[in-house]
Amino acid sequence: MPFETIQSDIKYRGRAFNVRCDQVRLPTGQVSHLDIVDHVGAVTLIPMDDDGNILFVRQYRHAAGIELLEMPAGTLELGELPEQCAQREIREETGMAARELIKIGEFFLAPGYSTEYMSVYLATHLYSAPLQSDADEFLSLQKIAIEQAYQMASSGEIRDAKSLVALFLLKSHLENQKP
Repeated sequence: MPFETIQSDIKYRGRAFNVRCDQVRLPTGQVSHLDIVDHVGAVTLIPMDDDGNILFVRQYRHAAGIELLEMPAGTLELGELPEQCAQREIREETGMAARELIKIGEFFLAPGYSTEYMSVYLATHLYSAPLQSDADEFLSLQKIAIEQAYQMASSGEIRDAKSLVALFLLKSHLENQKP
């Protein structure tokens, strides 16, 4: 017997996500109530300059209560394709645009309670093309050499899940590019 959604009620509607409560029949026949964050999706960017540095952003994250070092990222707007979102977000968060965007992976951010699905793009051949940043974002840009970024991830200095996954995907992508 598969999982079966008996009922789904939206408890909160927001700009980037809704929260719903699903009543689900489990394979055992028991019924469980699951709270789900229904998210529109997002992108994470790895902006890499010609010298092999990655552009990170440092920003305060209220839910975590601290400032985090992260790769630029953003939520899809209604009807927006991930690549369009990536092109917009890199300009808003770093002031740069990319002549080349390569999708290097996708993943669910927190599938235990959220539908958020992220696409990861390597952005190269960067050039200046700033867009107005979001009013609620206070970012500082930090350029970090790729090997230093891996060391920071290993030492726990980078604690943002999407950035850690993106670094893992980048490593695999670069290894597959070697002749």
